[in-house]
Amino acid sequence: MARIGVVGLGSMGYGMASSCLKAGHETWGKDINPEAEARFRAEGGASGDLPGDLDALVIVVLNAAQTEAVLFGEAGLAARMGQGTVVISCATVPPEFARQMEARCAEAGLLYLDAPISGGAVKAAAGALSIMASGSEPAFDAARPVLEACAETVFELGDAAGPGSAMKAVNQLLAGVHIAAMSEALALGMTQGISPEQFLEVIPKCAGTSWMLENRAPHVAEGDYSPRSQVNIWPKDLGIVLDVARSAGFSAPLTATALQQYMVAVGMGLGAEDDAALTKVYARNAGLTLPGETT
Repeated sequence: MARIGVVGLGSMGYGMASSCLKAGHETWGKDINPEAEARFRAEGGASGDLPGDLDALVIVVLNAAQTEAVLFGEAGLAARMGQGTVVISCATVPPEFARQMEARCAEAGLLYLDAPISGGAVKAAAGALSIMASGSEPAFDAARPVLEACAETVFELGDAAGPGSAMKAVNQLLAGVHIAAMSEALALGMTQGISPEQFLEVIPKCAGTSWMLENRAPHVAEGDYSPRSQVNIWPKDLGIVLDVARSAGFSAPLTATALQQYMVAVGMGLGAEDDAALTKVYARNAGLTLPGETT
C-alpha cells in the first residue's frame, strides 16, 4: 500500500484519487473546493493535511502556473516532501516547463514524472486513462503504484521530462481541432435539416467520425453543457500547441483557426460550459436553435 496525495479534485483528479483509493492505497485528496475534499473523505479518503512522508504526489491542476504554485509557491509542497517522493505532474504544460520542474524537483531531492493524461472523466474514474509519461527510471519505479491504479495504458516516452508533454501537445492539437470540426459539421447539418439525433445515428458509423465527435456530440443533442471538460481549457492548451509549433518554426494553421473559435466562445460567456458548447458559436452565426435552447 502506497501513501499518495492528489492535488486537484476536478473531474480528472477526482477520478484518479478514487482509482488510487480503490486500488487499496492510502490516499489524500486536496482541492481549493472544500466540498470536493469532503466528498472524497466520505468515500474513504484519508483526512487531514497532506503528510510529508508521501510516496507519490499527484498534481492534476489546470496549467503550468498552478503546478508551479503547488510545488514551489508560498505554501509549496516541495519543501515538505521527503527525499525520494515522486511528483507526478498531469497538467498540460509546455515541454520546457516540464524540464524546469524536473530540475527544480531534483534540487529538492524529489523525483519528477512528466505525465500528462488523456481519456476523460469516465476513464479517470475507471482507472483506465492513457498516460503519456517521461522521466528517469527511478521516477517511473516510484510512480508505478499510481500508474497501475489510474491507467489502462502508460506510454514510456523518454528518460527525462519533456517528451510526455510534447506528445500531449500533439494529442491536444488533434482533440481541439476535432471538437471544432464536430461543432462545425453538426451545425452545418442542421442548416440542411439534419437534426443532431440524425447526425449521431449516421456519422459515428461513417469515415468522418472521431472519438471526440462520438463523445461530445451527444452533449449537444441532449442540450447538456455541464462541464466534463470546459471551453476554458482550450485557449490554454491550443496556445501551448502554437508556442511549441512556433519554437520549431512550424506552421499550424488548423490549430490557429480552431483557437479563434474557442476564443469567440469564451467571449460569448461560454468558458465554464462543456467544450461541446463550441457548437453554440456556429449556431449563433447561422441563426440556429440547438436542443434545449429557446428561440
